[in-house]
Formats: sequence, C-alpha cells, structure tokens
Amino acid sequence: MDYLEFKVTCLEQFREILIAELAEIGFDSFLETEEGFQAYALVDNFPREAYDQVVARYLEEANLKIQEGLVPKVNWNEEWEKNYDPISIGNLVHVRASFHPAPEGFLYDIVINPKMSFGTGHHATTYQLLALQGNIDHRGKRVLDAGSGTGILAIMAHKLGAKEVEAFDIDDWCVENGNENFALNGLSIQMGLGTIRELRPKGNIEILLANINKNVLLDEMEEYARLLVPGGLLLLSGFYVQDVEDMVQKASTLQLQLMQSTSKEQWAALCLQKVSVGA
Repeated sequence: MDYLEFKVTCLEQFREILIAELAEIGFDSFLETEEGFQAYALVDNFPREAYDQVVARYLEEANLKIQEGLVPKVNWNEEWEKNYDPISIGNLVHVRASFHPAPEGFLYDIVINPKMSFGTGHHATTYQLLALQGNIDHRGKRVLDAGSGTGILAIMAHKLGAKEVEAFDIDDWCVENGNENFALNGLSIQMGLGTIRELRPKGNIEILLANINKNVLLDEMEEYARLLVPGGLLLLSGFYVQDVEDMVQKASTLQLQLMQSTSKEQWAALCLQKVSVGA
C-alpha cells in the first residue's frame, strides 16, 4: 500500500511538538532530518482535515514549509539504516542501532532501534537526561521511567547498576518498541501501557525520570513527588529554557529542591531532590 510522504522544514524547537501532533492524528512513521523531519501516513483514510488543522496552527509560528508526495510502501529498516547515525556523550555512553558495530572506548553501549518512538538520544532533551544520569549513583536503586518512549533512559539506569527499573508509556507503539529495545540491552522487564495515574506504580522510588512535555510534567509532578523517597532524585526534561522558572516554582510547592539545571539547543533539563518536610 502506498504512503503519503511529507518533507517538513521547521524551526528546531517545534520539531518534536509537530511529530507528536502528527502521530496523534494517525501518521505512523517519522525520520528526523537536519532541516526538520519526514512524516509518512497511509494513503487510505488519510486524516486530511486534521492534518490541515495542525499545519494551520503552526504554519507561521514554526515557519513551516512542507513538500507532499507519494511513495511506495517504505522499507523502514532500510530507511533507518540510511538516516540513523550513532551518538555519544563524551566517553560515558554510545547510542547506536543494532545494525551499527559495537564501539570501543565508552563506559556504556546502548542499542536502540527507534522505529516511530521518541528518545533515540539525538534530541537535546534525551541527551541531557542521559548526561545527568551519568553523574548519579544508580547502584542498588529503584528507578521509574515515566513516559519512557524507546526506553533509552530505563536502559541507561539498568546499565548504571539500578536494582529495579520500571517504565511505562501511554502509546502502545512505544511500549512495543521499548520492550524490543529492553530485550536488545539485556533487560528482562516489560514496559507498562498507560498514565502514571492509571498504572499507579509502587512508591519508594529513589530516581524518577520523566522526559515528556511541560504541561504533562506540571500536571503529574505531584505524583512524582509522592512516589519519591526523601532524598530521592527527579530528573525532568521536555520543556524550553524559558519554562524552567515555572517548573521550579511548581517543584518548590512539593518539597522538591533544584540541584542542577542544564540547557542545550533551547531545551532544558532539571535535577530535583525531594527534601523532608521541615528540612
């Protein structure tokens, strides 16, 4: 069956937002490019009205330029091999696909076959959280990865020596892909499907990871704080530098103290620590 192909050029800060919006209305595959991304949807039952609404909403703000075409059914494995390049964070970790050779000279090697899920390490949010994880002692800790995507942060936690890792996502495609990536990296866990309120993970979490978006993080931060033990760490990303003040303000109402803030390509990441009441 043929696919519609959309070659999208946009401002960098809107790339992941647009991918998420298009995935929500039925696009089933994406390839990131230097200028933006390529998006694919089956010709049959294409959601033209919903697509036009997304484009109209972001046309000026994201400086959108789109070329639409028709392509035969795509061999996604071949496309990933052509477009997916490994990344590394210093000598801490090398992130690659299964068709790339294992490298030397890195403390950790992570294999991710991303498919449509988010979180390959290429995006500034994932990159920053991986870097923050590398500075935290995970040995013997209980770790929760909320909105896990490809599972990359959960995999990193496992490689850093976490005793127990739990992960979940609201997208069934991410769950399927995440479980494949867990198996590739030697994790025996299964990713859950649902929101944090639906799944109600057990408490006494020592490290909680959440790379989602500002609105979801603000909405769910109380849940994160409830699950963390005193002294536990909350690592957040998925929002812009200008949103840091709002995030920190919300965190302060939940006994979450800012320990570290980083930024990359206008995206921010935070490391917060839960303090005891009255401390």
